[in-house]
Amino acid sequence: MGLVPTMGYLHAGHLSLVEAARRDETFVVVSIFVNPTQFGPHEDYERYPRDTAGDLQRCEEAGVELVFMPAVTDMYPPDATTTVHVAGLTETLCGPCRPGHFDGVATVVTKLLNIVQPDRAYFGRKDAQQLAVIRRMTRDLNLPVEIVGCPLIREPDGLAMSSRNAMLSADERQRALSLYRSLCQARERIQSGERNAAAVIEQMRRIVAAADPARSDYISVVDPDTMQPVERIERPVLVALAVCFGSTRLIDNMLVDPGGQNA
Repeated sequence: MGLVPTMGYLHAGHLSLVEAARRDETFVVVSIFVNPTQFGPHEDYERYPRDTAGDLQRCEEAGVELVFMPAVTDMYPPDATTTVHVAGLTETLCGPCRPGHFDGVATVVTKLLNIVQPDRAYFGRKDAQQLAVIRRMTRDLNLPVEIVGCPLIREPDGLAMSSRNAMLSADERQRALSLYRSLCQARERIQSGERNAAAVIEQMRRIVAAADPARSDYISVVDPDTMQPVERIERPVLVALAVCFGSTRLIDNMLVDPGGQNA
């Protein structure tokens, strides 16, 4: 059995996870649950896009065998007091910007894995920190499931696919392309020999700032295993950023090998 956990409003990125599960010849289960515990008090839980009928149609067309759509009360009884916390990996990047976010992610994924009991679970690499947290959690808790990381899927113009893209105005969406431009420039500079992470970050910051975002939460170069910042780029690094256009927060990343191999 293969599980594709989602928060719905499915797009081609989600469906690429379904395709990966189908290639593995699993019985494919898609969960659709907008998880309230991973949203902060002033975040976009209520605004998060939802399209139940469209999601079910896309799942059927993609050959999904089962869709699991629990209610909030199914996942979180009123007297529930247990959460799952993964230390270390959650203390950089999105962690400080979204207190409690990764506790909510780790808790709901643990619940989904326990309820569905899949052999494999499929996650996209757009949420690289989330993928690292889930891998560590399943290892530390001896959960009998293989976590499969799948490629980040982009729009033709380079924007990373995200359900939140639907919340962007036309102008905001155009300006959001600065995220991908900054990542491509970082890759080019690193592969041209730049080893100073601060210099790479400063160039990215200028590119993003020129697009006039509402806020930049972080622009970082980190170790892809520990999510800790690096100063010298001597081996593959994760270049990652989180930027708000209007009230919509977008994340993106690129794994860059200074020797020339990219993912």
